[in-house]
Amino acid sequence: MNLFARGFAALLVSVTAFAATAATKPKAPRGASVSGSTQSAVTTPQREKISYVVGFDIAQSIAPVAPDLDMAAFERAIRNAFAGQKPLLTEAQGKVVGQALMQRIGTRKGQAPAGTKAPEVSRQDVGYLVGADIGRSLAPIKDEVDLALVLQSISASFAGRPARMDEATRNAVREQFIRELQAKQQARAAAMATTNQQQGSKFLAENKAKTGVFTTPSGLQYMVLRQGAGIRPKPSDRVRVNYQGALLDGTVFDSSYERGQPVDFMLNQVIPGWTEGLAMMPVGAKYRFWIPSSLGYGEKGAGDRIGPNATLVFDVELLAISQ
Repeated sequence: MNLFARGFAALLVSVTAFAATAATKPKAPRGASVSGSTQSAVTTPQREKISYVVGFDIAQSIAPVAPDLDMAAFERAIRNAFAGQKPLLTEAQGKVVGQALMQRIGTRKGQAPAGTKAPEVSRQDVGYLVGADIGRSLAPIKDEVDLALVLQSISASFAGRPARMDEATRNAVREQFIRELQAKQQARAAAMATTNQQQGSKFLAENKAKTGVFTTPSGLQYMVLRQGAGIRPKPSDRVRVNYQGALLDGTVFDSSYERGQPVDFMLNQVIPGWTEGLAMMPVGAKYRFWIPSSLGYGEKGAGDRIGPNATLVFDVELLAISQ
């Protein structure tokens, strides 16, 4: 269901970017120990304003489902999502509830054929369904808002109570909050880039001294896991490979093995570490590559899985070359 109104949609853009830096937060390489602490958030006047505006925006976004929504179930589903738990409805249940809900909304709006009777739907299940969506959307900023105040704001809006802030004030609070999220995102990305660079440099310096590891002048490191007897590809060749890509902590971010299907691509259209590394491999070989960030995705990283300045580990099998 795409029910998000403009204000909440604008906020979600920044939340998504904020979440991406959180998702790629660097972890210690395998074998390293880590320590840390958690701290409870304190509600401040500014946090109250932000919570109110977030709640107001959500209420406007999901207003069409309000007549069918159980708030207790809605809250439970949000808290469940914040805790990272499985949704309270199965995918099949959610699909059934979602279809019935959209039919009921259409009927209320007069968009259904004359005489159409809206299907029955469980208010609890609607709360679970919509709460799961909202919970997933808000999870990245759960420590930035007070959920109780967010829910109070939603309930007040559903009850038709007068808004506590006029539109101009709400816009100002929202825009300030988005700026704060962006600033935190940038600071987090910068810190992550530094940490990843330091961890990668330390790892590569130690790794190159290990038996069987070779280092090229560019800094690419590799190990031959299986020799091959075929020809070696040229940068202009199309190759077929099986591979697995991981971070230094062992987190797998991509794998053709998991998908059950090899991948074909032009050798000159991938990251420099792959172009250089595969050019050394004869068909039939399997190598392990340790790719420094300068030969990978650099300071920008890639998506929400590969952070800035990340050193990458690839196991690659060269299956074939096609001219």
